[in-house]
Amino acid sequence: MIVLDMEQGTDVWKAVRCGIPTASNFDRIVTTKGEPSKQRQKYLYQLVGERITGIPEETYQNGAMQRGIQMEEEARKLYQFLSGEIVTQVGFCMENGYGASPDGVVSEDGLLEVKCPMLANHVGYLIENCLPSEYFQQTQGQLLVTGRKWLDFMSYYPGIKPLIIRVERDEKFLLELEKQLRIFCTELDSMIEKIGMLTPTASR
Repeated sequence: MIVLDMEQGTDVWKAVRCGIPTASNFDRIVTTKGEPSKQRQKYLYQLVGERITGIPEETYQNGAMQRGIQMEEEARKLYQFLSGEIVTQVGFCMENGYGASPDGVVSEDGLLEVKCPMLANHVGYLIENCLPSEYFQQTQGQLLVTGRKWLDFMSYYPGIKPLIIRVERDEKFLLELEKQLRIFCTELDSMIEKIGMLTPTASR
């Protein structure tokens, strides 16, 4: 695994991730059952375009998302206080052509992933008291990329109890995820090569 040390969210970080399948988008490649996602082809085309142009596609950030980014450090400090663990921040981790940006590494075996959702969503997470299904591929993907044994998923909202869920490796799913990522990355390289061999023609 290659670990690149830079601040997440910066232009350098965005450039490094450009054209690379990342854990936050693994749900666009594979479903929770390990089957190809319906969004797979569109995501593949997006990464082909990014790789060729060298320009990452802009992603929309609303006020809630910006607020979540700003509160991430506050949540990380609370996690350290509650767990007694030291969290080390990392930039971008790469393995076999795909990567992940966990919100921190914990001890020798763990990771931290922080979400700062809207209040209603956070309360819903507390009531369910389990990993929200929409983050299954992302958290398992981070474990795959880093080779770590567990990940603590934290949902945080000021003034209310945080949710911290320990996510263990799902080895059966990880085998299928790794298989699908290998296929995806091979297709990605092949498409880039194919486009590079095409001869431009004038439009009529």
